[in-house]
Amino acid sequence: MTAGKTLSFEFFPTRTPEGREKQTAVRALLRGFNPGFFSCTSGAGGSTREGTLQTIADILAEGTAAAPHLPCIGMNEEEIASLLDTYRDMGVRRIVALRGDMPSGMGASGSGLRYASELVELVRNRYGSLFRIEIAAYPEYHPQARSAQEDIAHFVAKARAGADAAITQYFYNADAYFRFVDDVRALGCTIPVIPGIMPVSSFSKLVRFSDSCGAEIPRWLRLKLQSYADDTAAIEAFALDVVSDMCARLLEQGAPGLHFYTMNQGVLPSEICRRLGFGA
Repeated sequence: MTAGKTLSFEFFPTRTPEGREKQTAVRALLRGFNPGFFSCTSGAGGSTREGTLQTIADILAEGTAAAPHLPCIGMNEEEIASLLDTYRDMGVRRIVALRGDMPSGMGASGSGLRYASELVELVRNRYGSLFRIEIAAYPEYHPQARSAQEDIAHFVAKARAGADAAITQYFYNADAYFRFVDDVRALGCTIPVIPGIMPVSSFSKLVRFSDSCGAEIPRWLRLKLQSYADDTAAIEAFALDVVSDMCARLLEQGAPGLHFYTMNQGVLPSEICRRLGFGA
């Protein structure tokens, strides 16, 4: 089932030496599953830039390919090019190109880029094929999309601007992923679309995060998780089964790989990967 399938893991920058040490241990655990790369998020308008740079440097020093998130909102072309030059010189050869969120307190950007498709074009025009470019995909549609048709069109435009692959927002409905892939394929878009996977450790955190990013929690799953109340062990055990089964179906029915949103935790992603047969 896992033969020829890719695997990757996302982290976010830490603020303390203790957090950095813990993240190093988590990456060491997950490296046992032979991931293609580790990615690292970046805050709105580059608000966590130094932390992202440090995390990327740590990943590269450990011998794993690193993919920084690059949100373009709040930065002009010169600022983006300067950051990409830094990444290039560090040895980075792949990026996750995003529109990103507007930093708090900042109005509409006048001189900066507004869309991820513009960012992809900029990277391709300045650097050719130096960077492998991943873009975001939303099987349940972007929360700001005015229609499903418009959202699909925006995705295809990003892909045609020069993206190599896409990573989806997390979801718990595999049919939404398969429908999204069918829709973009019907428009001639052939890049790999890699499912984003979010393990579940806390029902309240999942609800809060999902409400903020537009990811759907199916009603049956929401009610079942809610029924466990504060029983963390029961929530984790049940969700592990649900997410592992979904991942198995995704891989069996054609998904090219999996990208895990780790939340800087290693136990749940590693257990899912073990169940799926990744690693030695």
